[in-house]
Amino acid sequence: MSPEGKKLLNIVILGFGFMFMFTAFQTCGNIEQTVLKSFNNTEFHGSGYTSMAIIYGVFSASNMIAPSVVTVIGPQLSMFFSGLLYSGYIAMFIYPYTWSFYTASVLVGVGAAVLWTAQGNVLAINSTDGTIGRNSGIFWALLQFSLFFGNLYIYCAWHGHVHITDMDRQTVFISLTVISLVGCFLFFLIRKPDPEPAPPEAAEVLLQAESTDSCSTASSSPGLWSRALDAFVKACKMFSSKEMLLLSVSIGYTGLELTFYSGVYGTCIGAMTRFGQDAKSLIGISGICIGIGEILGGGVFGMLNKCRSFGRNPVVLLGLVTHYTAFFLIFLNIASDAPIAPEEGTHLQAYITPSVGVALLCSFLLGLGDSCFNTQLLSIIGFTFRDNSAPAFAVFKFIQSIMAALAFFYSNYLLLHWQLLILVLAGFLGTVTFFLAEWRAESSRRESDYDSI
Repeated sequence: MSPEGKKLLNIVILGFGFMFMFTAFQTCGNIEQTVLKSFNNTEFHGSGYTSMAIIYGVFSASNMIAPSVVTVIGPQLSMFFSGLLYSGYIAMFIYPYTWSFYTASVLVGVGAAVLWTAQGNVLAINSTDGTIGRNSGIFWALLQFSLFFGNLYIYCAWHGHVHITDMDRQTVFISLTVISLVGCFLFFLIRKPDPEPAPPEAAEVLLQAESTDSCSTASSSPGLWSRALDAFVKACKMFSSKEMLLLSVSIGYTGLELTFYSGVYGTCIGAMTRFGQDAKSLIGISGICIGIGEILGGGVFGMLNKCRSFGRNPVVLLGLVTHYTAFFLIFLNIASDAPIAPEEGTHLQAYITPSVGVALLCSFLLGLGDSCFNTQLLSIIGFTFRDNSAPAFAVFKFIQSIMAALAFFYSNYLLLHWQLLILVLAGFLGTVTFFLAEWRAESSRRESDYDSI
């Protein structure tokens, strides 16, 4: 197999590994608040929103040490052990206790930081300036198939269920745990890419960081700790760079809307008693529609490079328009107290007669808009910080996760229209600052003869 074919195969394996893992985890996040409301145990007092806030809060803090972990043990083992923590969190729902619920939330937050930093490292070292857009799109599309398969299973399993029984919960989460473990073991199929002819010094350092050094112990390889400290210092410096400060607003917005589409909106649909007895199973269909939007966006704007001649700005603008359309329709179609309604649901009237079709259209638009932002952020970060990809993606996830944690926290208290207003303002600011960052990247591209994605 040619070196380029080997790199492409690594990206595909990476995408399938994440697809299996997040088929389990994203489905878990989409349904956990609904499941916990139905959990018949007076000793359990956990909240799905609080758990996700803990996950993303720990995730954000752990991102500053994640590059050091990836440097010491390599991206492959980093993804495997992090995946095991994800599987443990999902397995906890088979029979949850309050203490195990929140302990698992902390552990998966640490694992998430290492996992996504390692993913960014693998994506960067298996890409060139000319293939980073394609590879970002392939990875994103495969990842988002997770929303399709997991939520299709939820729809079939819960169709017609008004209340989620203990047997329903246990069957679903045993299945999701097994699926997550399959994804963990797929990471062992990724192979180190062949070195390019006369690679630049920065690329050599990057390749060394994930070489067979992971087989040595820390005591016998003091150079590992030096590189680990160097990775941490680079991450701290990169956080204050002009390019990252501009991108941080856009990244922060993706964290806020990640919370909304992955947790809050599914809860809103499940709480709408006016959707009838199938409201709970509609959570699964909503997740499928989000996944279709994500896959379409990843394929068109990443893998197929449809925006090649115009740069990234039109895609991000399309994402903003798509999200604004979804936010407006959700404001009209969903009752304002749906995010914080009790297990029996909300009986308040929305501004229009609630429509299942409109609700699912909004799910699709949320997914499509999210893919517009994320594929372009992956692309611009992979290009701008190619020589320091692990610290760059760590900072990316640090910003995104701390905003997601904030959003999950306020989702416990704020009515729907206030949450939508926050998203509208953050989306506008994020788009403006992305335009500025892209213009800087375009200037750099012209100086280096880089072919814009």
